[in-house]
Amino acid sequence: MAIIRLTAKVGRKIPKEVIQEVKRVAREARKHPEAYDPDCPPSSPQALAEFAALAREVRKRKPSPVVSIRVKPETLEKYKALGRGYSGTMGDVLNYVAENPEILAKVL
Repeated sequence: MAIIRLTAKVGRKIPKEVIQEVKRVAREARKHPEAYDPDCPPSSPQALAEFAALAREVRKRKPSPVVSIRVKPETLEKYKALGRGYSGTMGDVLNYVAENPEILAKVL
């Protein structure tokens, strides 16, 4: 098994070689059957029921509104280079900046 660690920073593109290596390792992992791990035993029926209840609660929450914003093409390409879920990452960055007024003050 391979462990790949990467710190992605906003504005920096993840190298294609790294993305390809992660995909290669994921494909290899799919070929091997699941193995029992004593550090992570199977969940009990009670734990699975609790997880299901939590999932139902999360689904009941009000979904995030869908909005349209204008961004520079270069900015969009940087986020798209992160792969699936890039719009969620954009939202996380916006939330972080909104919650840290000192960062927002530098931009304005």
